[in-house]
This record gives sequence, C-alpha cells and structure tokens, in this order.
Amino acid sequence: MYAIIRTGGKQTKVHEGDVIDVELLRAEGDVDFTPLLIVDDKGKVFSGREKLKTAKVTAKVVGTSAGPKVDIFKYKNKTGYRRRQGHRQKYTTVEVTKIKPPTTRKPAAEKAATEGEEAKASASTPSKES
Repeated sequence: MYAIIRTGGKQTKVHEGDVIDVELLRAEGDVDFTPLLIVDDKGKVFSGREKLKTAKVTAKVVGTSAGPKVDIFKYKNKTGYRRRQGHRQKYTTVEVTKIKPPTTRKPAAEKAATEGEEAKASASTPSKES
C-alpha cells in the first residue's frame, strides 16, 4: 500500500516505514497528513476529496536537518555592483508509521432506507404457488 501526500508545496509518494525529508514542520511527536491518493495492496485506487476525508497518513518526527548551502552572487560588469547572499533550506525528517485507508461503510440512514426498499419490493411481488 502506498499514498501520495502533499507537504511544503510538494507531493511525495510514501510507503509504511519510509523515512523522508520534508520542508520544516514546527511539530513534535506524531504528524498527520491528508493523502491525495491511496493505492491498496490489491491495486484499488482511492482518490477524490470526498472519499479521502476519513483517510490519514500518520508519521513520526525523527529530527531536523539542513540542506546544502546555496551561494548567490550577483555581479554587473564595469559598475562595481556586487551582491552576495546565501541560503540553506531547513528540513524535518519524518518516518511514515501508518497509512489508514478510507472507510467504505454506508451511513446508518442510507442503510436503513435500502433495507426498507428491499422489504417493500419482496412484499409487493406475488409468490408463485403451484
């Protein structure tokens, strides 16, 4: 089973047990993500906002790290224009612990209505007696 989650403006494909780096999350302990897509072991695909309301991907925060240093140097010839800047992206390392697929149970009201219709249909059909 795998899921596609969105965090930090990026989408990532994850399996249970994966350790991934995502953009900095200010969280401790467990983190929940709402998946965009889930594919179970049988190959059944769950997608769509309505179906995935009850689905959840749970991950444990392992630690934080920083990416490689990026040096920015702007220069224009013959004018003395020089600008120097640096950037180092911060990341949170998370381990995916559980992928919970959406529940596919019918609500009680729909279930009762369906049973009521079946009862009416069986009562209205005449039984053939020989």
